[in-house]
Amino acid sequence: MAEEERLARVALARVGEPGDAVMGRWLAEVGPVTAWNTVRDDGRDRPFGPQRWAGMRLRAHRADPAADLGRAAACGARFVCPGDAEWPSQLDDLGAARPTGLWVRGEASLRLLALRSVAVVGSRACTDYGGYVTAELARSLADRGWTVVSGAAYGIDGAAHQGALRAGGPTVAVLACGVDNGYPAGHRELLGRIRQCGLVVSELPPGEHPTRHRFLQRNRVLAALTRGTVVVEAAPRSGALATARHAARLGRHLMGVPGSVFSAQSEGVHQLLRAEAVLVARADEVIELVGAMGELAEPAPTVARPRDLLDEASATVLEAVPVRGEAAVREIAAGACVSELAALARLLELRALGFVERTGETWALRREALSPAPRRTPGVDR
Repeated sequence: MAEEERLARVALARVGEPGDAVMGRWLAEVGPVTAWNTVRDDGRDRPFGPQRWAGMRLRAHRADPAADLGRAAACGARFVCPGDAEWPSQLDDLGAARPTGLWVRGEASLRLLALRSVAVVGSRACTDYGGYVTAELARSLADRGWTVVSGAAYGIDGAAHQGALRAGGPTVAVLACGVDNGYPAGHRELLGRIRQCGLVVSELPPGEHPTRHRFLQRNRVLAALTRGTVVVEAAPRSGALATARHAARLGRHLMGVPGSVFSAQSEGVHQLLRAEAVLVARADEVIELVGAMGELAEPAPTVARPRDLLDEASATVLEAVPVRGEAAVREIAAGACVSELAALARLLELRALGFVERTGETWALRREALSPAPRRTPGVDR
């Protein structure tokens, strides 16, 4: 990209606000150099109303693109524009709301990390369940070579980044402030680790602070940058649902992790699942949706009981043995609707397998058969 156009985009990134479709259409029509010159010199060919134009002119007086690039370079950041080799082309799906450019801090290539990426978002006030599920999901995705993208906020976002880092995988934090700001303050150390193993990204210039509007507009970048969005815990008014709506509008895969029906933090996710999201619980279920053709999820692990291995005839005779007390072969045969000889043959087999015991002429279930085996939760060490 020509240096003049790059400087113009840097200046316009400070003059405009994220997600401004009017600005986007104007840039597409006249180009960034003409647009910047018009704002700077108070030209007449402008698509904005007088109040908005006056505000942009005030910002233009303070804009110094060379200083912004210098401040970014001082913290190890760079400005990536549409047309650059590092620009992720999927952001073009935002149309007129596409970012003017992105400030990127970290050594990795944004385009390459975004090729196989999934957004994992959710409530700031997450439960222990939500934090654990998110960290495990992100860790498993990173283990499978996927980039986990989130917003670096407290709660689900932080758990997603930490899970990916625990696996030694890359993760990308998309901020609603300048990449030189450690926001939130409690995640400054986490953001430093993210920069080492991945990237910190924002469309806001260095030094800019977050606002509610900027958080909402940040969510569209999260959705567009990735192949799909997973929502883990979100109240009905959670900002994570805005990311979900952007993902749905962009035709990205939308997924949700179910929670307790008694938890207010899962109400928003359950609404998504009823409407359009796909229920997922494991990383391979996510990858089955967002990955290449043929990347299918493994069947959910099940705990097989010894009774499940019996053939139908043996299982029918075993069901006819009373749970309490004893019974003669004749009674068991009648209960199983087979002959006495057939019932006796099956009972002898069942005794060899440890299901029943014989006392004289009567039969009973063994005590061990009455006690169910302890259940195991897949993936959780006891």
